[in-house]
Amino acid sequence: MYAWIWRHLPFRKWPYKLATSLVLIVGIGALLWYVVFPWAEPLLPFDDVQVEQDSGVPASPSPDAGDEHDIPYETEPSATPSR
Repeated sequence: MYAWIWRHLPFRKWPYKLATSLVLIVGIGALLWYVVFPWAEPLLPFDDVQVEQDSGVPASPSPDAGDEHDIPYETEPSATPSR
């Protein structure tokens, strides 16, 4: 397949064919990036996320569960500097 594409590119010398293929790749990428993807984005369900709660599992941590998330160091400044 790639040999068929290479043979059907214009020009006879390989540097010109290489430049033509790079221009085509960049052009197709820009077309996808600026036209096709913005058009298709509203049709795709990437932003339609729904999180459901299983039975018996709280959706948010309860105030009693704070012990497992305690910070292991003091956050308040000490009254006396330690030297």
